Formats: sequence, structure tokens, C-alpha cells
Amino acid sequence: MSYVIAAPELLAGAATDLAGLGSTLQIANRAAAATITGVPAAGADDVSAALAAVFSGHALDYQALSAQMAGVHQRFVQALTASGSSYAAAEAANTNPLQGVEEHLLGVLNSPTQALLGRPLIRDGAAGAPGQDGGDGGLLLGNGGAGGTGYSPTTGSGAVGGDGGAGGTGGWLYGSGGSGGIGGVGGSGTIGAPSGHGGSCGLGGGTGLFGQGGAGGNGGQGGGENFASTAGAGGPAGTGGHGGWLYGNGGAGGIGGAGGVVGSSEGGVDGGVGGSGGSGGATGLLGNSGAGGTGGQGGGGGRGFDGSLGAGGAEGTGAVGGSGGWLVGDGGTGGDGGQGGGGHLGGAFAGGGGDGGAGAVGGTGGWLLGDGGAGGDGGDGGDGGAASGFAGDGGQGGQGAVGGASGWLLGNGGAGGDGGAGGEGGDSSGGAASAGGDGGAGGAGGAGANGGLLIGHGGAGGGGTGGNGHGRPIGSGGAGGDGGDGGTGGWLYGNGGHGGTGATGGSGRHSGASGDGGDGGDAQAIGDGGAGGSGGLLFGAPGAHG
Repeated sequence: MSYVIAAPELLAGAATDLAGLGSTLQIANRAAAATITGVPAAGADDVSAALAAVFSGHALDYQALSAQMAGVHQRFVQALTASGSSYAAAEAANTNPLQGVEEHLLGVLNSPTQALLGRPLIRDGAAGAPGQDGGDGGLLLGNGGAGGTGYSPTTGSGAVGGDGGAGGTGGWLYGSGGSGGIGGVGGSGTIGAPSGHGGSCGLGGGTGLFGQGGAGGNGGQGGGENFASTAGAGGPAGTGGHGGWLYGNGGAGGIGGAGGVVGSSEGGVDGGVGGSGGSGGATGLLGNSGAGGTGGQGGGGGRGFDGSLGAGGAEGTGAVGGSGGWLVGDGGTGGDGGQGGGGHLGGAFAGGGGDGGAGAVGGTGGWLLGDGGAGGDGGDGGDGGAASGFAGDGGQGGQGAVGGASGWLLGNGGAGGDGGAGGEGGDSSGGAASAGGDGGAGGAGGAGANGGLLIGHGGAGGGGTGGNGHGRPIGSGGAGGDGGDGGTGGWLYGNGGHGGTGATGGSGRHSGASGDGGDGGDAQAIGDGGAGGSGGLLFGAPGAHG
């Protein structure tokens, strides 16, 4: 019978159900007793009296039997309840000693360091209260606690959002750092009052010999509201935590907060600036670094009552990817640039779109061995606002970033980031006397990084994204971005990276110029050249021309 189990909570539930059933039967019996035990005779004759006596006698016998069964039922319920309690007590007796031993052992180990240094030896850190740092893990073992979220002020206050708390540090021997807290949202402004900026976020917690760095928190969004005089900027993101000194990956950087969006105002208000992304966390001897955070999106411009409209907010900048381990490890990917905010639609004059943010450089690979991180992509430009008169121009696309360098001896170079797309020019509906907005120029692609000194492929160049502005009726298209050059291969072996493709210019009354393609990377001793690049001196074919 070893396969039979008992669940104390199920036994207790069954006992409760049976007790309720018994109470219901007793109530029904008491309600019927007066009627069935006192049956009147149908007539004054002896036969009627005898029949009434027979029925009343049976009713009295039934009531006596019901009383006996109620007693049996009550004793059964008591036995079932006692059984459930016994099983629960047995489980508690088997479990509590083990828990007590564990707690006692941890108490003995943690008490001296807690008294001397204010930090236990082995334990996870507690999560931080709102706006407070997360607790550190134990000195030897334990994960850091997450940082608390920043305070978000009330509507109409225009106050700055509170900063998020930093993540707690992991244990010296092993333990991951806590993630940083998210910054609070900035308060929206009242009539004529500026909106609050988004709060900064917390940094990711670091760690000891082994463990992963905590992720950086995201920046808070900037405040924005109708009738506000200024839109709030997005909060900057936190940096990723450092990985283990011996082994462990760095934490990813946080995402920058979005700029505040503004509604109607007297003269049109520009959207808030997007927050910058957080840098990726570095690592120690062995391990991959964290990716850089993406820049925050710029806020949309406000509509002015007098026909003068706000421009879209500027973008947030992407953050650099972290470097790989001192010995071995890949570099982190660079953060992408934030998207520019759009100009508001409306009256005779429309606001222009915000420019896209530039991508960030990819992280460097480990000193001995490791691939470089890819460069971040440029953010797209914001669209220009439409108007009855002069429409807004589209924002320019952000530049793609250069790929991260490879390891000194072995490793592939990081690919360059793609350029951001130019924003579309706004449409005008006012006839011949009006003007559509020009499209924004596309961002250029980033160059690919060279391969390792001995062995490694060069990174591919990033492609330029075309300016997709097509303002009507007389707006010009944006220029296409140039492609990035490919990286050179390693000295002993490695293919050159392909050059990035140039983009076609945007359409409009005057089409934008197309971008140039990037040069292919050269191979050195052995390897094929990238598109347009030279082959290796010993072996390898040259790359085809674009």
C-alpha cells in the first residue's frame, strides 16, 4: 500500500461537507416532527383512531432512529476531522525539523558577518522599495535584489519622475546582480507649466567571481499634456551590471525613456527628447558582454492654436555594447538609436519630424579570442506634420554604427549597423501656394570591423536606408544613405566583409540622390575578398563588384 497517499486538506474539506449535510438533515427532521408524530384521527370511530396511532408510532420510531443516525454521523465527522489533523501534524513534524536545521545553520553562519559587516554570508538580497536600491546578496553566495521602481508624480504637477533604484550586488563567490529599477514617469504639466522629465533608472548590480550582471533599468517616460509649455525629456537608462570577475556575462543596458508627447498649446511645443540607452555591462576573464540599450523615442510635437505647430522631439542615443572578457568572450551589440518624434498635424504651419538617433558602436571581443559586437542601427527620422500651408520636413535617419573590433588574435569583426530611414515629409492641402515637406535623408551604414590579427572574417558594412520622404505637392525626396565599407580579414586567414548597399533616394517633386555602396573588405594571406575587395595573396578570389 505504499502507493496510497493522504491529503490532509482534502480530508478536512470532506469533513466540513459531511458536517453541513448532517445539519441540513437535522433541521428537516425537526421541522417535520410536529406534523408526522401528531397525526389526527380521520373520525371518531375506533378504526380511525387506530390508524392515526399507527402512523404516529412509525413517526416516533423514525425520529428515534434519526437521532441515533445523527450521533453516528457526528462521530464519523469527528473521526474524519481528527484523521486530517493527524496527517497534517505528521507532515509538520517531518518538515519543520529540516527547516529548523537549515534556518539554524544559516543563522550560525550569517550572524558573525551580519554583526561585523552588516551583511550576511549566504542569502539573496531583498527587492528594493519604490525608488530604493535592491539589497546585496550574501558576502559569499546569493543573488542581489532588484532595484525599486521610481516614483511617478501625479497629473498636472509637472514634477520630475523619481529615479529607479540600483540592483543589489551578488555574492563574492557566486551570485547574479539584481536588475536596476525603472525610472518613474514625469508628471504632466498644467496650463503654461513645463512637464516633468522622466526619472533615471537604476544600474544593474554587479557580481563576484561567478555570476551574471544585472540588467540596467529602463528610463522613465517624460511627461506631456495639453496646454503644457514644455514636454519632459525621457530618463536615461541604466548601465548593465559587471559580470563575474572569473566567468559570467555582463548585464544588458536598459532602454532610454520616451520623450513626452504634447497636445494643443498656444504656440506649439516641441516634443520631449528621448532618453539615452544604457551601456552594456562588461565582464571579467571569461564571458560575453551585455548588449547596449536602445535610445528612447522622441516625443511628438504639440498642435498650436495659432497654426504654429511643435516639432517632433529629438531621439535618444543608443549605448555602446560592453567589451568581452579579458581573455575570451564576445563583445555586446551596440544599442540602436531611438526614433525621432513626429511633427503634429494641423494649421498653416506644421512641425518637422525629429532626427533619428545614431546607433552605438559594438563592443570589443576578448583580448585573445572573441567576436566583435555588431554596431547598432540608426533610428528612423520622424515624419513631418501635414498642414494646410507649409508642411513639416521629415527628420533625418540616424547613422549606423561601426562594428566592434574582434579579439586581438582570433575572432570575427562586428558588422556595421544599418542607417535609419529618413522621415516622410508632410502633405499640404492648400493648393499651389502651399508646400509639402521635404523627406529626411537616410542615415549612412556603419563600417564593418576588421577580423582578428591572425584568423577571422571582416565584418560586413551596414546598408544605408533610403530617405523615404515624398512630400506633396512640391516636397523633395530625401537622399539615400551610403553603405558602409566591409572589414579586412585576418592576416593568416579570413574573408573580407561585404560592403554595404547604398540606398535609393526618396521620391517627390525632386527625387533624392541615391547613396553610394561601400567598398568590400580585402582578404590578406588566405581568404576571399568581400564584394569589390581583393582576394588573399596565397589563396582566395576577389569579390565581385556591385
